[in-house]
Formats: sequence, structure tokens, C-alpha cells
Amino acid sequence: MQPDPLGLRRLTTTETLEPHWPPLGFLPVRAAAHSAGAAIDWAWFGPEPLTEPFFEGDLRRALRRPFNRMIRWRMALVDFCAEAPRPPDTLAPQGFIFHMSRCGSTLVAQMLARSPRHIVVSEAAPIDFAVQTGNPDILRAMVLAFGRRRSGREQRLFVKLDSWHALALPLFARAFPGTPWLFLYRDPLEVMVSQQREPGAQMVPQLVASSVFGLAPMTPGPDYTARVLARICAAAADALVSPHGLAVNYRDLPGAFERLILPHFGFTPDAAERALMRDALGVDAKSPTLPFAPDSAAKRAAASDRLRALAERHLADSVRQLDSIATAQAGRRPSTLL
Repeated sequence: MQPDPLGLRRLTTTETLEPHWPPLGFLPVRAAAHSAGAAIDWAWFGPEPLTEPFFEGDLRRALRRPFNRMIRWRMALVDFCAEAPRPPDTLAPQGFIFHMSRCGSTLVAQMLARSPRHIVVSEAAPIDFAVQTGNPDILRAMVLAFGRRRSGREQRLFVKLDSWHALALPLFARAFPGTPWLFLYRDPLEVMVSQQREPGAQMVPQLVASSVFGLAPMTPGPDYTARVLARICAAAADALVSPHGLAVNYRDLPGAFERLILPHFGFTPDAAERALMRDALGVDAKSPTLPFAPDSAAKRAAASDRLRALAERHLADSVRQLDSIATAQAGRRPSTLL
């Protein structure tokens, strides 16, 4: 009944691969190495929705199930792609959420996740793997895997990406042409203060290689952080020539959620969904047990002169360009209130 903590099973058995996707209730959880090439591991989540701020939290809860300690479903990547279903057997994405980092994307995802009719996947490692392959077929299959209607009530799928996935916007456009997407950004000084306090994976070259951003190897620190953020914002600004993209500044939340984001994603919530989405505004998006507390002023006050200079040098132009795009887009879109 216990897992194989020392990994001894691999020394005594030859692992077989399943040729087909597992039954509903399973979701992909990781990419794995196999003698036959890359493979995809699945785990049983049952009909319960994904509710944690990040997919990793939902995964931890699923892996505590005794079933997932005893049973593993692994299939070769080539079969994973070949067996991928198509709508209506699975939901195609209704919208993608890209972001600068630390700029309200988790709030938007959590508001969308309050609806029992929504699947919201937030920064899932299997999707990151698919992005890193650079293959639109793999990315498409992976996103559709998360769109499986495990409870039967789901009607819409939304995917929140990691911040560095903005550099892969052309890949998403090939995999899902015509799908609406959003890029959230924030005053760069506030983002840099947050990253200085608690660096994200994208700010650690050992976790996300500097080559991903087209940067030479550098020592992690404020200068590297500013350069990474600049590459993310520039990539988003370049992609926003597409009519399917929408730029939203953090300072315009939560009003922009009602006024711009919902119409852009092409749906109108019913009264019950409206009430549930409003409830998400009162709690901290990343720590839902805590109340929300504005922190923009405190972050700006905490910024050093060096951070201010780096933000101005590397990020000011990109953010001004994003502001210009957001202003133009807001003026062209009709207002829709929750």
C-alpha cells in the first residue's frame, strides 16, 4: 500500500506504457523520461474542480489519494499526441492568461475559477513542458487534456500561463489560432520589489535558463530581474498587434475584469456566477485564507534608488508601449458590467 520510496521497482520490473488516454478523472501531471522516449504521467483527480491558486496545490492534494499511490498511468508522448481527443469530447480553451508576473493574473484566474462551469488551469508544469518542446501539436494535446469534462458540468476552459510563456505567444497562436488571450502587467517598480523579496523561478537562471530570454549568463539579482521583465513585456507588446490579444494594467483591476476581460473572453456570467466572482475580490489571491490588502504604495516606498534606476532603464519604454496599446484597446471595446 506504500509508494516505492527508494525507487527499487525500476530495478526489478520492465515498465509498460499505456497506448491510450486514461478514463475521465485523470489529468496529466508530469513529463517523464522513458527508454522509449519522453512519456506523460497521469494522476486521478476525480470529478473535483481545480481550485488552488496554482496547479501544484491541486496536484499535491491528488497525490495524497491512496489510488495514486498504487496506480500509475504512463503513456509515450507520441501516443499522447496521437490519441488526443477533439472538441466536443474535450473543451477547447476559451482564453489564455499571460502576464508580467506579480501583477494580478492569479486574481483573474481565481475569479474565473469561482464558476462551477469553468476549468481554470494555473501554471501547470505539464503545460510548461509542452511549451518548451516548441511543438504546437504537443501543446495542443496538453491543453486539451486539461479540458476534459471530468464532472460533466464544465463549459469553459481557461489557462493561466507562467510569465515567461509570453515569449511563446507565436507558438500558442499556431496551436490555437483565434483563441482570445490576455496580457496583464504592472508598474515595473512594484513588480521588481516583489521579485526582490521572493524571486520567482524565472529570475533564477538555474531554474529557467537565461537563454530562454535571449540573455547571456548573468548572476541573479536586480539587474537580471529587470532584463527578464523587459523581455517578457517586449514579447507581449510585439504580439499585441493581434486582434486576439488584450493588454490590461494591474491598476485597472478589478474594474477591467468586468469591463474588458469578460467581453474579450466572449461570455456573460449569470447572476450566481457574478456573486461568486465578486467574492474572490475580498481575499488574497495567492493565500485565500487571508483578506486582500492593497500593497502598491508600500512596494513603491520600499524601492531603492538602484531599483528605480533599473526599472527606468530597462522597462519604462516597454510599459509605456503597453499602456498605449491598452488605452487604444479600451477605447474600441464596449463596456460590459458584471
